[in-house]
Amino acid sequence: MSTPAIRIRGLTRTFTLKSGPVHAVRGIDLTADRGEILGFLGPNGAGKTTTLRMLTTLLPPSGGEAEVAGHDLLREPGRVRERIGYVAQSGGLDPACDAREELVTQARLHRLPKAAARERAQEVADDLGLTDLLDRPTGALSGGQRRRLEIALGLVNRPEILFLDEPTTGLDPGSRSDLWDLVREVRAEHGTTIFLTTHYLDEADALADRVVVVDAGSVVAEGTPAELKRRYAGDPGASLQDAFLAITGRGVPAESAPVAI
Repeated sequence: MSTPAIRIRGLTRTFTLKSGPVHAVRGIDLTADRGEILGFLGPNGAGKTTTLRMLTTLLPPSGGEAEVAGHDLLREPGRVRERIGYVAQSGGLDPACDAREELVTQARLHRLPKAAARERAQEVADDLGLTDLLDRPTGALSGGQRRRLEIALGLVNRPEILFLDEPTTGLDPGSRSDLWDLVREVRAEHGTTIFLTTHYLDEADALADRVVVVDAGSVVAEGTPAELKRRYAGDPGASLQDAFLAITGRGVPAESAPVAI
């Protein structure tokens, strides 16, 4: 039996504010299998972004333990970073740079020599349908093209795990559908584990093999979309939104609302 791509036990994060401690994550346990698309859902303030930041080594945990891509999150953060890709919700493209320059720079940050970086940039562009856009400034790309490029940046180092934070926020329906196909292709062709946060419940329903729902910093439900719909909405043909409402007792958060922690 293979080691899970992600294994978390009792992961916590507490922020100390003037008003007192804020327990953003209160002991999360979860696993993600290799090659799995895992949907990580929850209302605003549930602890999703804090958990994602911890798993990508951007924020140290306050407690608990985790293995990511076979390496200990606390003792081997550098080895974890070598094996993951991360696509943030806000993006980070320089509108004055062309797509090729962005990809080559990312490859160089992963310590590839210049020639190898250019070769890898071309390879990932070919894989993701960006070849004809390589010499365009990123500021001239459409929203869907920019998001595709940002996912390409997350794949430059051939990661075992790709973290996607709200990957289709702000995209039109056609671009969203294209990104869904891209996510499926990345998993199918490379066996990449994908850890997906989204406020679009239809997106989680369409993409995720399994869904983990967090609320108030703890896991409150997990299972396949069909299992959650049957267990909490009473009907596997119901919408995932119906199950989400039953699980959390709250409305689905607006995709444009900011996440504080």
